[in-house]
Amino acid sequence: MSEVAVQTSELWSSLRQRTQARIGLGRAGSALPTRHRLELQAAHAAARDAVHSPFEPEVIAAGLAGTPTVRVRSSAPDRLTYLQRPDLGRRLDPTDRAHLPTGEWDAVFVVADGLSSRAVHEHAAAVVRETAARLDAWHLAPVVLAEQARVALGDDVAQAMGAAMVVVLVGERPGMSAADSLGAYLTYRPTPGVTTDADRNCLSNIRPPLGLSYAGAAEKLTGLMTRARELGLTGVNLKDETDALPR
Repeated sequence: MSEVAVQTSELWSSLRQRTQARIGLGRAGSALPTRHRLELQAAHAAARDAVHSPFEPEVIAAGLAGTPTVRVRSSAPDRLTYLQRPDLGRRLDPTDRAHLPTGEWDAVFVVADGLSSRAVHEHAAAVVRETAARLDAWHLAPVVLAEQARVALGDDVAQAMGAAMVVVLVGERPGMSAADSLGAYLTYRPTPGVTTDADRNCLSNIRPPLGLSYAGAAEKLTGLMTRARELGLTGVNLKDETDALPR
């Protein structure tokens, strides 16, 4: 191998250590090298599994031992309908809505399967625990475990329960570099069908050790929730004022 080729190889190796993106993979003829092709196929399979794996609310409940939980479903009756009808994933099943506990809650956490049950199974309970531990003076509602749910389902949950604020922890759409990424969406005084994404604050890529840590996510969420209550709003007018935290 020539000196230039060696230097090029070392450059790509150095860059690959700093990103999960597939860069500098080389080629075998007109195709990818076999190793990288197999890695790509494995990542694609993991992404498909993340989307179609069933939600197991008992896994979350076990991770929240000692914390009251309640289970609900969206209006999507099954996974295929959920994927084909996003609107149904944003609305509570009417029967489940009627059985939600009500109160004057400061906030409610909703754990929703979204597009990756794997993400919520692995990360959601820890984020709820870490965040709730920083909210001693808050009156928190029972944690809602929502199946076939999208982010806006939290608006319906908050309104039904009488919560001033909702934090939806949801499995994000899996990509070819991550199938277990958890997102957190914060909304103050949501109104179903009226509240838009511009009215929310989002933390994404919660998945240590490759993404945001549980402690880092909890610190940012606590800061945003505190400011949201002070200002009476969330969304584009609420900025994250916490310092950059280590992953």
